[in-house]
Amino acid sequence: MFRNTLACMMLVWIASYHVPAWSDQPLGPQGIEGGQFDTRGERIGGLRLGLAEKEVTGNISCRPKKGKEVLEGATGEYVQIWKLAECGIVLKMGSERKGGEKVVESITVTSPCNLVTSRGIHIGSTEEEVIEVYGQYRDEDGQTEKGRKFVAGSIFDGMIFHFRDARVVRIFLGAAAE
Repeated sequence: MFRNTLACMMLVWIASYHVPAWSDQPLGPQGIEGGQFDTRGERIGGLRLGLAEKEVTGNISCRPKKGKEVLEGATGEYVQIWKLAECGIVLKMGSERKGGEKVVESITVTSPCNLVTSRGIHIGSTEEEVIEVYGQYRDEDGQTEKGRKFVAGSIFDGMIFHFRDARVVRIFLGAAAE
């Protein structure tokens, strides 16, 4: 009896922290032990790395224009670029085999995208706001350039914010370099 009660209490607790996948609201902190940036925990709106293509197409209003599926030598995966121009979103989708079920490998957002990162940053946010909420994850490789771009994590696995006139004009999540 005690085990069943405990199990039910745990399920209720877990369910109470569920956030819908396509919420525009910021989610909780996105770091892992030691202050390392967690790209797998980061979100831009409801988009995240590893999201299955069925979840993308079933929950986003813009229709993607899909590029040709190609074998990517650096990863050995078959990748395809999905451009959702009306929404200001570009997704790099990947699968282990040609024609296979794809998942989100990287996300790029620009205007007119109004999606918000899990820490509340969006197109139009200030460079100061980005540094305030992602500053502890600043890259150690020196890729961050004041006034131009801020790298949280690294270019191999992170989030990159591009600025024009001290405002965010582009957000990238994923591996910018292989």
